[in-house]
Amino acid sequence: MPGIIDPQTSETHTSGRRESRGCGANSSGERPVGPANTGRSSRLMPHPERDGAADASRPTSEIAGARRIVNAMTVDVEEYYQVSALSERVMREDWERLPTRVEGNTDAVLRMFAEHGVRATFFTLGWVAERHPSLIRRIVDAGHELASHGYAHFRVCDQSPDVFRADVRRTKQLLEDVGGVPVLGYRAASFSIDEKTLWAFDVLAEEGYAYSSSVYPIRHDHYGMVDAPRFAYRPRGDGGIVELPIATVGLFNRNLPCGGGGYFRVLPYRFSAWALRRVNRVDAHPCIFFFHPWEIDPDQPRQRGLSLKSRLRHYTNLRGMEGRLRKVLAQFAWDRMDVIFLSRDESATPVPSA
Repeated sequence: MPGIIDPQTSETHTSGRRESRGCGANSSGERPVGPANTGRSSRLMPHPERDGAADASRPTSEIAGARRIVNAMTVDVEEYYQVSALSERVMREDWERLPTRVEGNTDAVLRMFAEHGVRATFFTLGWVAERHPSLIRRIVDAGHELASHGYAHFRVCDQSPDVFRADVRRTKQLLEDVGGVPVLGYRAASFSIDEKTLWAFDVLAEEGYAYSSSVYPIRHDHYGMVDAPRFAYRPRGDGGIVELPIATVGLFNRNLPCGGGGYFRVLPYRFSAWALRRVNRVDAHPCIFFFHPWEIDPDQPRQRGLSLKSRLRHYTNLRGMEGRLRKVLAQFAWDRMDVIFLSRDESATPVPSA
């Protein structure tokens, strides 16, 4: 489109061996604007299909005398070499020459979901959709939600507002053209929306996105907005886009991660299961869980010269990840983000949580 800045060629982005430190690292700690300033989180109105009123097939088993909460399963679709942990050694210029594994890994995820009767939301890079359009159609044909992960895994804090707008617009149009379905959701690379980039929520709303899942309210050296609400809220006030944070459990006045990814691979499974159940039972909220297709691929090519921290983050327990995922799929109820959090008119109405 005329006047659009191509995020692949803009000098705003870094393309060397090292990307900038995480957007949330050493952040100011200021409270987000809007409902986050109230000190109370918000939750969305119950969805009739999610809660079983519209579809008798929805999970309705009992936990501790209450209806079983349906959680949101999400997948960040990207190649194994596109993650931030490998950016110290893998340049963007190398991407095209490296062996691709995203299609086979994602197909394995689709088979696993089919075996467990789970629908999920696939936050997909536009870069992947361009090169593997048949994979995108298989995701949609299997009944999953297609959502945006941006075009090429650029962090929000490494983009200007104009470049970010071009990126999310381009990716939304690309995914909708390939998948043939509306794209309502967005997840920032490396959860890179923070206190300094709240303008990104305005851009997303203006570009037609209904929700974001770009905040992880924890302390981390690469990302995190620790003072953000733990549950669904509107960061720009009434009428703005809805943010759906990754699941955390409140313990000892801290938010501990329990929403998947590397923590799910590294921490004992019993802790993850306990934490997810606690959020469901005590907080009475759905959990938002995520992982990457490369996390079930222990035979992926290994990158040399990585720091110890990067090796531990990327490669720890890849061989055991699929087994853990099968446990969590069997022990909890799961569905797509849009089914759980969006009403039928594709909007969401927050109400104060109890």
